[in-house]
Amino acid sequence: MGSLAARRCLLVILGLGLALAPASCGRGPGNRKATYPVTGEVYVDGKPAALLAVYCVDLRGIDEKNPTRSAAFTDDAGKFAISTYLSADGVPEGEYVLTFLWGQHNLITASYGGPDKLKSRYTDSKQSKVRFTVVKGKPTNLGRIDLTTK
Repeated sequence: MGSLAARRCLLVILGLGLALAPASCGRGPGNRKATYPVTGEVYVDGKPAALLAVYCVDLRGIDEKNPTRSAAFTDDAGKFAISTYLSADGVPEGEYVLTFLWGQHNLITASYGGPDKLKSRYTDSKQSKVRFTVVKGKPTNLGRIDLTTK
């Protein structure tokens, strides 16, 4: 893995991408959906998974009028806080599943990807066992999520 400074740089770049993506689609702050905090931690083979991508998939499908994309990256302790518009602002009310990708970051291209250390075992939202409901006005703590490379 890279240095702490490199990870912070990547998280800032990705956070800006999440924050700017809705604005670039012609939506101003007045069109934002209310979001509620969603947190958790990911362990792989019994150890905290650092810099693992966590994607939140809405079971209702994409909202055509006000589409959102909610995601996070785990920190060194495997903890995450999902972002939709701003860093760690949470997720709109609804039912969701999580998918996971454990790739690598490339500081030169500011991209994340490459071979999935989880062997694509957790990238299919239809097969995901991590399901949850976000209730208006309430934070959601998903606790510890255990994944495996085997």
